[in-house]
Amino acid sequence: MIDDLLQDAREHMDKSVESTRIKFQSVRTGRASPALLDRISVDYYGSVTPLKQLSTISAPEARMITVQPYDKSSIKAIERAIMESDLGLTPNNDGTLIRLVLPELTEERRKQLVKVVRGLTEEGKVALRNIRRDVMHDLKELRDAGEAGADDEHRAEEALQKLTDDKVKELDTLLKGKEAEILEV
Repeated sequence: MIDDLLQDAREHMDKSVESTRIKFQSVRTGRASPALLDRISVDYYGSVTPLKQLSTISAPEARMITVQPYDKSSIKAIERAIMESDLGLTPNNDGTLIRLVLPELTEERRKQLVKVVRGLTEEGKVALRNIRRDVMHDLKELRDAGEAGADDEHRAEEALQKLTDDKVKELDTLLKGKEAEILEV
């Protein structure tokens, strides 16, 4: 029973770390990445649809992203959604293809992005601590119900703390890498 709880905690913590890694991809760095547009949704014939379902997104150059809609009539709606997003990009379209040129990041903007990434990391750490808290509560319930002894509970808590520490270190490593990527000129 205790092993099941610890395995469950490991799976949840792995998902939290992976979720943070995915969020990092949507934070702009010096290079163009199609993942920058993952959060953009377009009002397409009355329904809100993710941009990646309406078009092919690619990064042919280091500072350019291209968006090629499957349906040419949706190009204006896609352009509007990009303009209204918080990315600060101005789309240029030639009727069939939208080009997004990424300007050089200023030092001030880089520092803002580092703060955003640190915030995302802290959210990931809070998620890990919440998982740990929930499993600790479940362990106490097992002990109180007489299904596990105090020694077993103590060993499981130590294993859980070690697992939590390892996942926090993993998040810190991701943060260092992303900070270096953002601050790289």
